[in-house]
Amino acid sequence: MAQRPAEQRHVPVLLQRCLDLMAPALQEDGAVAVDATLGMGGHSEALLRRFPGLHLVGIDRDPQAHALAGARLAGFGDRFHPVHATYDRIPEALAEHGFARADAVLFDLGVSSLQLDERERGFAYSYDAPLDMRMDGSATRTARDVVNDYPEAELRRILRDWGEERFAARIARALVERRAQAPLRTTGELVDVVRAAVPQAAQHRKGHPAKQTFQALRIEVNEELDVLRRAVPAALGAVRTGGRVVVLSYHSLEDRIVKQAFARGAASSAPKGFPVELEEHRPTLRVLTRGAETPTPEEIAENPRAASARLRAVERIREDTPQHAAQKAQRTRA
Repeated sequence: MAQRPAEQRHVPVLLQRCLDLMAPALQEDGAVAVDATLGMGGHSEALLRRFPGLHLVGIDRDPQAHALAGARLAGFGDRFHPVHATYDRIPEALAEHGFARADAVLFDLGVSSLQLDERERGFAYSYDAPLDMRMDGSATRTARDVVNDYPEAELRRILRDWGEERFAARIARALVERRAQAPLRTTGELVDVVRAAVPQAAQHRKGHPAKQTFQALRIEVNEELDVLRRAVPAALGAVRTGGRVVVLSYHSLEDRIVKQAFARGAASSAPKGFPVELEEHRPTLRVLTRGAETPTPEEIAENPRAASARLRAVERIREDTPQHAAQKAQRTRA
């Protein structure tokens, strides 16, 4: 069967709101935007159409995404600049195409529609497939490696911390017992283990009983949260004064990292009790959204995968001084 083009396979989440938030920074010819999570190119196409003078750098670690998005965006010629990398490499991606700074950066986090819909990649718990879950097929570690090789304590930690799974200990123990009989090879086998481990009364409180386990394994395989912790500061450092960073996240772990990074930049760095706020203590960011914005019921009805989306955005209002940057880095490490 012929593969459907990208525009028929993906509905961009909160598209118009994302465009409107970035618009004030993208009006001038020669403006540069970074789509840090290119996917199938839906947000990128809309940006390139709305802003005719825009150059767009599209980053993705998934070669298949680049193939589909590249075909979709070919008509924009040399205004589209693809980069195969993880999204914490924003400064390097800009430099690769001769750009010093960006005017706006967009993140659409989490697993993409492409990855969910390609059954053989093992991201979905709704059908049987190999236990893979790699966003970049050239990476070495797979979900099969994690469930079959990690010690029970490490499995428990991953399920608890990355999946926020209430029954992490029970599931980890069940995985270890099951793999002692034979290695787990497919998503269907993993779902069966989770179903058996989770009490019947709790199996549908948060949707599918394996949902949080799959989230945890995907995050571990792709080091998603570690990359995101580096990526948000990289994006904030890459945008010029007046530039904007817009982030769509899909679970509380992602949203918390984004919220904290934005809050650090939007707060004064003056020492507590300091009588006067000096210029170097002033915030570098202005928050553009009230809390985390969510899709409308109408959008969720049209695109059910938008249901868990949370949108946050900021504008850079001044450059970091070296002292301020060092103080923020120290708070981040703490």
